[in-house]
Amino acid sequence: MTEKQKDNLMIQITGLTKTYSSGNKMVNALNGVDLHINSGMFGLLGPNGAGKTTFMRILAGIVNPSGGSIRVDGHDLTTEAGKHTVKSMLGYLPQELGMYTELTAEQFVDYMAILKGLDDTRKRNKRVTEVLEMVGLRDVAKRKIKGFSGGMKRRVGIAQALVNDPKMLIVDEPTAGLDPEERIRFRNLLVNLAADRVVLLSTHIVEDIGQTCRDLAVLAKGRILFRGSPAEMLKATEGHVWTLTMSGLDKPNHDLTVVSMLHLAEGTQYRLVGSDAREYPNAQPAQPGLEDSYVWLMKQAHQEVEAA
Repeated sequence: MTEKQKDNLMIQITGLTKTYSSGNKMVNALNGVDLHINSGMFGLLGPNGAGKTTFMRILAGIVNPSGGSIRVDGHDLTTEAGKHTVKSMLGYLPQELGMYTELTAEQFVDYMAILKGLDDTRKRNKRVTEVLEMVGLRDVAKRKIKGFSGGMKRRVGIAQALVNDPKMLIVDEPTAGLDPEERIRFRNLLVNLAADRVVLLSTHIVEDIGQTCRDLAVLAKGRILFRGSPAEMLKATEGHVWTLTMSGLDKPNHDLTVVSMLHLAEGTQYRLVGSDAREYPNAQPAQPGLEDSYVWLMKQAHQEVEAA
C-alpha cells in the first residue's frame, strides 16, 4: 500500500440514522451521527446496545442506513456502485465470525481469499502465507482451527480480513473474552496494522481504546457523546473525580458514581465521579483516568435523558 493511498483515505459521515421496528415500537439505533475519520487507528467506544455494531455493519455495507450520507475515499456508500467499490477495499472482522473449524487456518484463509476474488492460485497462496505470518500463525497454519484458543481464532479472523490487503479494516469487539496476554498481543497487532490503513476498533472495553487510539468517539443510545483524543477526554473530566475514605457502613450518596472500592484498615476508600463532592469535606480531588472520563460521559448522558 502506497503513502498516497494511506494519506488520501477519508471517511465522511453526516447525519447517519438507522431506525428499525421492535415489536410495536420504532427504535433509533443511530440518531444523527456525524464523524470524519482519517487513516490510522480510530476507536468507537460505548456500552453494549449503544449502536456500535449497527454503525460498523453499515460501514461494511452489510446494513443500509435509514438516512444520512457516508462517503469512503470519495465513494458514496448509500449507492450500490459505491457499496461495491468500498467492499473491495474493506477488511471486516465481526464480533462473531463463523468459521469452519474442521479446516486448518491456512485452508480457511485460502477459502476466504477465493470468496474475495483472489483467483490467481500462486498469488493467493503467497498472500495467505503473508497474512498468517503477520498475525503470528504461520507455524500453526496447518493445524485445525477447532484446536485453537480464543485469541488464536481472533487472529485467524484478522488474517482473513487482511487477505485482500484492505485500505480500511473494521474490527468489532475483538478482545472480548480474551485473557490479558492475548488482549495485549491483539491490541499490538492492531496498532501495527494501522500504520498503513485506517483501522476502526469498536469496543466497550475502555482500556483497549486507551492503549491503541489517538482519536476516538464515544457512542451511547445512537448519539455521539464525545469526539477527540484520549487526552481531551481526560481534560473534560477534570474536577469531577475524587477519592473518599469512609468508615463503617456509610456509603456516598446516589449523586456520586462509585468507580472503584478499596478496603483499608481505616475504612473503605471510594473512587467517585460526579458534579461535586462538597458535602464530604474529606473528599480529595483525583486525576481522572480514561475509565473515569467514560463514566462521567455516561452519567451526563443519563442525566440529560432524565431531564428530557
